[in-house]
Amino acid sequence: MKPASFVYVRPGSRSEIVAALAEHGADGKVLAGGQSLVAAMNFRLARPGVIIDINRAGDLDYLRPSGDVLAIGALTRHAAFHKPPVEGPLGALLAKVVRHIAHYPIRQRGTFTGSLAHADPASEWCLVAATLGAEMVIANNNGERTCPAAEFFRGTFTTAVGEQDLLAEVRLPMLGAGWRSGFHEFSRRAGDFALAMSLAALKLENGVITAARLGVGGVSDRAIRLSKLEQELVGKPPSKALFQDVAASAQAGIRPTADIHGSSEYRSDLIRAVVGRALTEAAA
Repeated sequence: MKPASFVYVRPGSRSEIVAALAEHGADGKVLAGGQSLVAAMNFRLARPGVIIDINRAGDLDYLRPSGDVLAIGALTRHAAFHKPPVEGPLGALLAKVVRHIAHYPIRQRGTFTGSLAHADPASEWCLVAATLGAEMVIANNNGERTCPAAEFFRGTFTTAVGEQDLLAEVRLPMLGAGWRSGFHEFSRRAGDFALAMSLAALKLENGVITAARLGVGGVSDRAIRLSKLEQELVGKPPSKALFQDVAASAQAGIRPTADIHGSSEYRSDLIRAVVGRALTEAAA
């Protein structure tokens, strides 16, 4: 199929983009990588009146370590993470996760912030942002505001980004010395959407877990950070028994969604499996 007709504009900077969004309002739709938007337009599931192509805005294409965060601009492609973008545990984690995102050609065009703005429940980057507690920078013609990940994701394909807003930047907290991570995803085939996935990050000192981040994705209307289970990990040495108990608690605490790819009961078993494996990998 072909998309419905639309007006095409191509601003050249962040300021021009937010001005275009203010002008066109609900009719405007931002195009960065377009890996989800163009497909939806072709099926006429999306019919924006105006496409605002931001690919000329070079001031949005960056990866900037700044103090205790990594700032990711709105035009940073998935491919930028094929190699660790920064030294240390965070860079290693991002390079680990990106290999699970779709296929190589899609990673050349799709963008990190575009994935978050789209808010697909099976998005790997949404899980990373939710689990690590990322901060979103949302810009419009009146300035900018920040929004924590816990308030940003509001449901399937729904976020705190308004009709005249641009998700201009995402800030991920750096993981300092002692942190290590694990990521496990289950999908039918490599590159398919995840049926369940889990991200675990553990900080170990003298053989004891002193801090933890744990989340699951692909099983609900948004990625879920398991904050209560993080506390169950803290103060204990990593062990198979501990991880099995935490994985079982994760399974018991979530009622997964069901679709043509898997029943709720099937995904419930997957939760236990992916959480246990992510924790085991992080502690290895």
